[in-house]
Amino acid sequence: MILAGDVGGTKIMLEAGDIRSGAWVPMLARRYDSSQMSFVQALGAFLREFDAARKSTQRITAAAFGAAGPTSGNRVKMTNRPWSVDGDVVANRFGIARVRVVNDLEASARGLELLPAKELKTLQAGALRQAQGERRVQAHGEAPPRVVMGVGTGLGVAYLIACGSKYRAVAGEGGHATFAPVTPMQVELVQAIRTQRGRVSNEDIVSGTGLSRIYEFMSQRGDCAIPSADAMLPENISRAALEGTDTTCGSALDLFVECIGSVAGDHALAVMAHGGVFLTGGIVAKILPRLKSERFRAAFCAKGAHSNLLKRIPVKAVTSERLPVLGAARFAAD
Repeated sequence: MILAGDVGGTKIMLEAGDIRSGAWVPMLARRYDSSQMSFVQALGAFLREFDAARKSTQRITAAAFGAAGPTSGNRVKMTNRPWSVDGDVVANRFGIARVRVVNDLEASARGLELLPAKELKTLQAGALRQAQGERRVQAHGEAPPRVVMGVGTGLGVAYLIACGSKYRAVAGEGGHATFAPVTPMQVELVQAIRTQRGRVSNEDIVSGTGLSRIYEFMSQRGDCAIPSADAMLPENISRAALEGTDTTCGSALDLFVECIGSVAGDHALAVMAHGGVFLTGGIVAKILPRLKSERFRAAFCAKGAHSNLLKRIPVKAVTSERLPVLGAARFAAD
């Protein structure tokens, strides 16, 4: 059997199962709160439960984990938690023969291979017909590049690049690139955050914490009282915005969606991602109605001379939070 996991700043998801007929079939799946236990503690608890539930012939022969941070060899140092996820250490401590650790967005990119079509929602259909250059690429058997962008506790980016007729996942730290403001409002936002933090990265704005910063900025801009701690939680901001119960929350979420579109468009432009842009992460499914808006598409495509090219690129939202787990399962199976 295979053990697959997603180790993030908010949650740890672990599943044991097999890939059958091109689909991931878990035998046991558990979710843990990253603020309540470490990765090692969660993994130990999961394996104890697995040992109690498994048949005598079932054992874990390989494992893979997608973890939120940069990869160094078979190890990831977490960005938003004071942990390291080390494949060799896990293998020795828990007696698993083969363990691989990759960046969580690299895992998400591979997870698209196993993701059911029903878990994808279209934000921009893209071109109905391929441009001449795209047809040439397809004729040579190469898959067009794809971008996978994860919006959650942090911001992650990975690319799927052609390797013959298949894809190779390439992880990066694009979430920590400098945010480029486009509109006067975004310029004001960056100036406000820079006053507090210095350099402003994409993740400082396009993430759960970023949504809270945007809400605080919008509140101060409107000469409102300082928001309470509960009011500034991203889940409360998005809920109030979608329910229409707070105009400041609504304005904050609109600006947030605009910034997501702008950053996603930048990455699509970087590799001319005619294979599509896929938005994933815990926030994406929760704000899907806003992401389907013209505001998002306009920001995504607003790339000057290349705006029409961006309109040709399909953009989809992944509604399942299990995408990194699916990708980890794919890595473990390999």
